[in-house]
Amino acid sequence: MKKTLVSALTTALVVGAASTTFAAANPFSDVPADHWAYDAVSQLAADGVIEGYGDTTFRGNQNITRYEMAQMIAKAMAKSDVSAADKALIDKLAAEFSDELNNLGVRVSNLERNADMVKWNGKIEYTYKSLRDKDTTDPDQKKKNSDHLLFRLEPTAEVNSNWHVHARLDASTEMDSDSPAKDAPNEDKVDLKRVWAQGNYNNFQVKLGKFAQIDDDSIFDTTFSGAEVSFGNKVTFTAGAGRLDADDYVTTKKDVVTDDAANYQYAGLGYAAGKFVGGVDYHHLNADNFAYEKKHANDQIEDNANIWLVKAAYQFDKTNGLNGFYANNTSADDFDKAWSTEYDYKGAQAENKGTWGAWAAYRYLGQNTALFSTFDAILPGQKGWEVGANYAPFKNIVATLRYGNGKDLSSDNKVENLFGRVEFFF
Repeated sequence: MKKTLVSALTTALVVGAASTTFAAANPFSDVPADHWAYDAVSQLAADGVIEGYGDTTFRGNQNITRYEMAQMIAKAMAKSDVSAADKALIDKLAAEFSDELNNLGVRVSNLERNADMVKWNGKIEYTYKSLRDKDTTDPDQKKKNSDHLLFRLEPTAEVNSNWHVHARLDASTEMDSDSPAKDAPNEDKVDLKRVWAQGNYNNFQVKLGKFAQIDDDSIFDTTFSGAEVSFGNKVTFTAGAGRLDADDYVTTKKDVVTDDAANYQYAGLGYAAGKFVGGVDYHHLNADNFAYEKKHANDQIEDNANIWLVKAAYQFDKTNGLNGFYANNTSADDFDKAWSTEYDYKGAQAENKGTWGAWAAYRYLGQNTALFSTFDAILPGQKGWEVGANYAPFKNIVATLRYGNGKDLSSDNKVENLFGRVEFFF
């Protein structure tokens, strides 16, 4: 499902090597006006410890971004002649803005160790879906509705100054039937969705375990079990390998005993500078038999999936952005292409009450390429327009609405999809 946590530079693209999720706070979002950090920084400024912004000014009556806050904290951390009280304030601020400081190359692991060893984040998420095929004669396919409730916990713990461990635990149920989803009978039980160890070094990162890969914001919104390494700063290279559950895409035809898991490798080259991010990625999957859908025949049986993807995004200013991608599965004969272009205006920020955003997109999602699509209003095997908006009515609560209108790629039937979600973050 498409991630709708605090929006980053784009909602449909990340740099190929970054391979991060949108769960982290956007470094360019404002620190809420009632945040305790303002009082702490004002005290440090009054004591002469913090000079303020890069232009040496401190605008105490104006909201600043998390990145700007981290810049001031980094300068304060470099000073040794501070009082014990000011040192305690600096340590508290450094722990609060540790992610932004790490991005600036400032080590704060010792401070984090003095805080809670395990940090817990999570959310409760309600999702409503209504999928409609306007031209089908099958009454079971004419309209499908669902009311889904999910509970998620995401613990993070420090191992040492370079290594942390992460996990994701999910449990869900269907509200309309007060029972697990029919296609996921065990989903009401707590399920370990992700678990990995991550080592961060200067311009180098390694992951080991079960985690999300590159392009999880477009056609690979899933996880795999294996390892990943990434190198670089502005220009980055990422490579990973392991095993991926491909149960929905493999077959036992021709008396072949099929392993539901596929061997999986990927590599990506990314670039990020200023207002632009982009990348070129490659994904290779190998299983006994992939069952690719064909236009006018039985399934095409193939052992491999070879998918190339290019992506780019440009943020014109704080409110306007454009992003898109194009992907091709060279092993498939039909429905072998997927692409999307999207315009974004602003975006809801969970930590800032009253923020909102809207977008419009056109998507073409060939089902033999968009194997694990993240999009909710235009689905794999469909093409069409999507419009949507999100809004934060209260702090840490985000409501999202998406509407898609298009056609089924196989039948050319008209389709209409409605998606609504409310998330409560903690």
